[in-house]
Amino acid sequence: MIPVADGHCDFLYGVVNHGYDFERPHLSQQNIAHGRLMQGNVKLQFFAAWTDMSLRLPPLQQCLAMVDTYYAMHQACPSLRPLTKSAQNDLQEQAVIDTVLTIEGGEAIEGSLSVLRMLHRLGVRAMALTWNGNNELAGAALGRGNKGLSALGVEVVEEMGRIGMAVDVSHLSDRGIDDVLRVSSRPVFASHSNCREVYASPRSLTDDQIRAIAAQGGTIGINFYHKQLTNHPHAAIADIVAQLSHLADVGGIDCCAIGSDFDGMPKYPIDLQTSADFPALVQALLTAGFSPSDVEKVMYQNLHRYILQFI
Repeated sequence: MIPVADGHCDFLYGVVNHGYDFERPHLSQQNIAHGRLMQGNVKLQFFAAWTDMSLRLPPLQQCLAMVDTYYAMHQACPSLRPLTKSAQNDLQEQAVIDTVLTIEGGEAIEGSLSVLRMLHRLGVRAMALTWNGNNELAGAALGRGNKGLSALGVEVVEEMGRIGMAVDVSHLSDRGIDDVLRVSSRPVFASHSNCREVYASPRSLTDDQIRAIAAQGGTIGINFYHKQLTNHPHAAIADIVAQLSHLADVGGIDCCAIGSDFDGMPKYPIDLQTSADFPALVQALLTAGFSPSDVEKVMYQNLHRYILQFI
């Protein structure tokens, strides 16, 4: 089986706020679970700490609760381990799943570079500057005004480059993405963003943005949210394959990756309901004409190669 690297999920939020259980999923809305990751041959899973601004808890407190959950999950499940540079030689260890801790929403740092540095010391290796709303760092794709980076946002991106934390441009406005590409000293990535030319969504990337991210050596993870894949009520693997085909044509095969957004949406593609279904996506890519070596790049190698520079 081809290994899988998934660049985004919201499982940690589900644990803290809804009682999700990694070993014994008992809620119908939960997707990520140990057994499902093993069935899908997921060898690298990014876990995001998403700050929910509708809650009364301060963003940093929310974030730290999810960081604590991340490490508690590792303590309870020996099969999980934070990614290390040596892990690239361990793909045959069937029982092991490498993990990367990320942040979704720059509100978590509460405007402080010191907090950013401390979260990096706690193991955070990537951060998306916004979620759906504008904040003190940058404008969001679904926010008003197509705002770019603020002065503080520029400082944050520069500091992320200095300390070695990947900048995730998913959810950023067009101007925000352009500003990050101009300011960042290191390659950036989009953990879960799609191609606007395939299906028009403000959350998706233009072809020029795809080329610019790819030219830096970044990666783009196609997500499975139906509102970024199709105007039909349900998405399907065919929609994901169409996105990946366009991404490969525009940015080259080396920028293509997967960022499922599992546990971050109310419903999933009809034929890709959980991580256990990743082999069906692999087969669909092969059927669509991707070579076995290219499928390995899309499903694992590209994202793994990208994130290693921040480990």
